[in-house]
Amino acid sequence: MKSPFLRFLFTIRGYLLTGALLIMAGSLLAASGIYTFTLNSIDGQPAPLANYKGKVVLVVNVASQCGYTPQYSALEATYEKYKDQGFVILGFPANNFGAQEPGTNEEIKTFCTRKFNVSFPMYSKISVKGADQTPLYAYLTKDTGPGITGEIKWNFTKFLVDRNGKVVQRFEPAVTPDSKEVIAAIENQLKQ
Repeated sequence: MKSPFLRFLFTIRGYLLTGALLIMAGSLLAASGIYTFTLNSIDGQPAPLANYKGKVVLVVNVASQCGYTPQYSALEATYEKYKDQGFVILGFPANNFGAQEPGTNEEIKTFCTRKFNVSFPMYSKISVKGADQTPLYAYLTKDTGPGITGEIKWNFTKFLVDRNGKVVQRFEPAVTPDSKEVIAAIENQLKQ
């Protein structure tokens, strides 16, 4: 029979081990950032975000019939300017605000390529808020830290992600992709 002191030591050791494992697991999940998510491309094929490891990423929820839709031009220009330096934009069509993205994935793709010559990766239509919110956007809006979390307010909300998959900045819809603020943040991340 073990003494009460030995039982106490083993109990403390168990708590410490459990705590250490939980901290390590949390760190591992946080370190993987957006890379744990796989969504379908606009063409319906699985497109893991892990494909963008080592790149600076701008994640944007987009819509074809929104007052901010002209931002597609600035998104494409920004993508073209920085893509050879390890930058990518990922567009996620969403119909959550005023039914401003009512089309099918094929219609969205055609619209984006014909009207704005979009060449950056586009994903299948998703939900960015509500009961059917996709897990990527649940992560972006709830698990990314102060100043970044919070419900998506409208189309063209932008999240800047560093080369390690960590979300480092959020830009609301009115902040254009070619604004000094966004460009400075992108360039800062590209230098790292």
